[in-house]
Amino acid sequence: MVKPVLVFDMDGVLVEVSESYREAIVQTVKHFTGQTISRASIQDYKNQGGWNNDWALSQKICADLGVEVAYNTVVNAFNDLFLGENGDGLITRERWLPKPGLLERLAERYTLAIFTGRLRYEADITLNRSARGIPFKHIICAEHVENAKPAPDGLHMIAAEEPGAAIVYVGDTVDDARSGSAAKVPFIGVAAADHSLRDELLALFAAETAFGVITEINEIEGLLK
Repeated sequence: MVKPVLVFDMDGVLVEVSESYREAIVQTVKHFTGQTISRASIQDYKNQGGWNNDWALSQKICADLGVEVAYNTVVNAFNDLFLGENGDGLITRERWLPKPGLLERLAERYTLAIFTGRLRYEADITLNRSARGIPFKHIICAEHVENAKPAPDGLHMIAAEEPGAAIVYVGDTVDDARSGSAAKVPFIGVAAADHSLRDELLALFAAETAFGVITEINEIEGLLK
């Protein structure tokens, strides 16, 4: 019998990134504009869709604040903050969210996979630190797809490698939900109880016909029963 495939987004699903990626956006924008943006304003952009790339989002926010910055300049400044000189940047503030044993139990029933907007080297830093031994069979990252989320390219790639298997995608943004819809795979939304724009996000998930919503990843077993 072919195992179903459970595909996870990383940021906001497997990893708490409010003090890493989101803080890197705040600090990058402040570096170029002198202005401090709120986390809620970042989420507002995310809820608009099309802003899965945090480098591009940082550039866009700078432009909206009246400062035009070349994309590569934004990327370099962001990475200096996020990665630091020796991996000692904001990435060290990340927190792995699955409790011990969760993913191992799920792996008994599902083939585990990741479809993330991270680059592979960024994903590997976190996975090597927090998820050694977790059997992720497929890890699809930004450089592996022709079109970024909300395009379904990554889900299509996983489906091609798992013929006949049912696929479920777990994500925390409208781009994740739209990617699932475009791939015609069931979607589970993650919307934290303290999310700054939770009601809006829930409405966006509903519009994409998410079959379930959880407040954090450790609730997923109850939903999948």
